[in-house]
Amino acid sequence: MNPLLQSTLEHLKALVSFDTRNPPRAITTGGIFDYLRAQLPGFDIVVTDHGAGAVRLHAVRGRPKLLFNVHLDTVPDSPAWTASPHGLRVTADRAIGLGACDIKGAAAALLAVANASSGDMALLFTTDEEANDPRCIAGFLANKPAYDAVIVAEPTKGEAVLAHRGIQSVLMRFAGHAGHASGEQKPSDSALHQAVRWGDAALDFVAAQSHERFGGLTGLRFNIGRIEGGIKANMIAPSAEVRFGMRPLPTMHPDGLLERFRTLTEPVPAHFEETFRGPSLPAGDTATAEARRLAARDLADELDIPVGNAVDFWTEASLFSAAGYIAFVYGPGDIAQAHTADEWVALDQLQHYAEVIFRLVEKCGHGRSLLDSRDHG
Repeated sequence: MNPLLQSTLEHLKALVSFDTRNPPRAITTGGIFDYLRAQLPGFDIVVTDHGAGAVRLHAVRGRPKLLFNVHLDTVPDSPAWTASPHGLRVTADRAIGLGACDIKGAAAALLAVANASSGDMALLFTTDEEANDPRCIAGFLANKPAYDAVIVAEPTKGEAVLAHRGIQSVLMRFAGHAGHASGEQKPSDSALHQAVRWGDAALDFVAAQSHERFGGLTGLRFNIGRIEGGIKANMIAPSAEVRFGMRPLPTMHPDGLLERFRTLTEPVPAHFEETFRGPSLPAGDTATAEARRLAARDLADELDIPVGNAVDFWTEASLFSAAGYIAFVYGPGDIAQAHTADEWVALDQLQHYAEVIFRLVEKCGHGRSLLDSRDHG
């Protein structure tokens, strides 16, 4: 077996054995972080606990200009697993374990490279990506560390992803008037009727966005995830709650979308609250987003990483982009295997990712700028 792959699998076995499921977010500065510290001799390491299971580790050797970011938290396992999710199983072509694909495989490869190379290297490990509560990245970016670019590890089948959708989640409540359902109703009487009318208008609005496009992505992704309310069939519903999510293109204005959805029907919702927002990749208005996409493409070309298609799923690379860094997503594995029972990552992709990272560390080490005089604004 290739020595770099063998080392990667040894680290992956250890990383998978640590329970970093999110929820329940029971992650501390010990456990998996004790392991990371022990595997990074020669690095200056700072561990920060942001509370609620959000812990980050920033490790630096030398004066690197490129930062590698990877999250260590996983989704919960399901009863459909055929063996312990925390025991790594290796077959002839794959490594199976909770988080092996999303995205502890990349974390293990980064540790293997850190020990196999001597070049300058910077790593950022976090544990809150699966929580829709990105405290770790926000805290890290508060001091705007001096890097030229950031490569965020997620399953992209070994291709650089330059663009993806943003994400917004919303909680709405409608208010009606309880009463007997035998009589004629006004549109505002039933909270559930309001919710259903709103849903119909929302689906029509989303359909009208199908012509919008950016970087290979088309239209607005939208999902009504939950509707609840009312009491019984012969009672007018006094209240109803709707939760919905949307994934806009980089060119769609998040605040404008929120206001459009809030005012789709009359009466407007009694309560309308955005519960989570993640920017698109690249972040910024249309002109800025396109400039950042081109800069990320140039960097991927310079690093000899093949550029893949834009994707619909969200990543924390957008947070780095919003902070002004050139950022793209790159990692081993296929998103189709993420969050599934018996989650797995292909061994050849793990090996290729580790070899590419090793090459980048050797190429981009010793404080040399990646981008020469190019502006990464």
